[in-house]
Amino acid sequence: MSRYSFARVALHAISGHRRWHPAIRAPEPRTSYDVIIVGGGGHGLATAYFLARLHGIRRVAVLERSVIGHGNSGRNTQVTRSDYYHLPSARFYDRSLKLYEGLARELNYNIMFSQRGKIALAHGPHELEILRRTANAILMNGVDTEMLSVDELYRLVPALNRSPRFPIAGAAVQWRGGICRHDAVVWGFARAASQLGVDIIQNCEVLAFRKRGDAITGVDTTRGSISAPSICLSVAGHSSELARKVGLELPLTSMALQAMVTEPVKPLLDQVLISTLIHAYISQTDRGEIVIGGAADGYTSYAQRGGLPVMEANARAAIELLPRLSRLRIMRQWAGIVDITPDTSPLMGSTPVRGLYINCGWGTGGFKAIPAGGETMAYTLAHGHAHPLIEPFSLERFERGALIDEAAASGVAH
Repeated sequence: MSRYSFARVALHAISGHRRWHPAIRAPEPRTSYDVIIVGGGGHGLATAYFLARLHGIRRVAVLERSVIGHGNSGRNTQVTRSDYYHLPSARFYDRSLKLYEGLARELNYNIMFSQRGKIALAHGPHELEILRRTANAILMNGVDTEMLSVDELYRLVPALNRSPRFPIAGAAVQWRGGICRHDAVVWGFARAASQLGVDIIQNCEVLAFRKRGDAITGVDTTRGSISAPSICLSVAGHSSELARKVGLELPLTSMALQAMVTEPVKPLLDQVLISTLIHAYISQTDRGEIVIGGAADGYTSYAQRGGLPVMEANARAAIELLPRLSRLRIMRQWAGIVDITPDTSPLMGSTPVRGLYINCGWGTGGFKAIPAGGETMAYTLAHGHAHPLIEPFSLERFERGALIDEAAASGVAH
């Protein structure tokens, strides 16, 4: 598989772009692998890539029940940032952001990474004081953030409502935060992993797990039985359902988190704008669409469509922050199934079932964690013990009571 370059694009243009090879291979599943990764989203593909590149483990299968990127990896709002309150979270997400900064060159694929800045608004003096204390904690964690006055904020975002229901008292910004094209991340990791020999098996649903004693030995799928001594579940909102097939109960709640985009307009918003109180996060894509997200649905569900009440609430919140949006039409609306733990931090590492590993519980923060999630899970699968960055996110923390409550850092409350 050749590398992408300007010269190669120019060469293919001469032939009308008719001679490109497929970006990924379409192999038939083998009967056995060293590692099986269930889930062909960003985390699963990144784990497979880092297993092959960093650890030389290339007999890896990624099993996806539909097509890669069809789940949450293609149903998010693309935000990347690392301004988290607790030190374990800050270290992990900042590692992920640093990997994002070099990911296009690493994968030889344009992921459209834009560090435009992520702004969190404070409404009123009390929220401003909490935001200031949070910013100080983030700085102590070694992560960049900066407080903005009201005047500085309105100079940065001229379209921002100057008289909302809840007056704006200030803001905090992480300039390294921004957005990144989610489809490009999925295809970049898929292409690079496939090039290294990883088998990406699409339209392959896992029906059951095989065990011998307390150890996992393989899976039964719609495309036959496949054996492996190590299996990693990376299926976001469906993690608890798959885990039950092997007799494991996970502390997860699954619900729909929906977003929408407007028709494209000329540049209006340069940054990612977040308001916890008004309850919305907004950005503008390179194509000019305004991306709007907000609260998760108030009930458990596996339907990837969301509901009208939340859609209406998101629209009202967006107009409250940026009144000019009231004239725009909604083009598309979608939902992803997020899996939320009691402390809103992820579950990563081994399980009581020997050979079975999990990478789930990301809630609303899964996309920004893809590079570091893949890197640390690859290390864990290769060495049989957790990478230091994810030791605090083990399943055992609920037995010890060592929770990492990041509900306030999720952008909006869920």
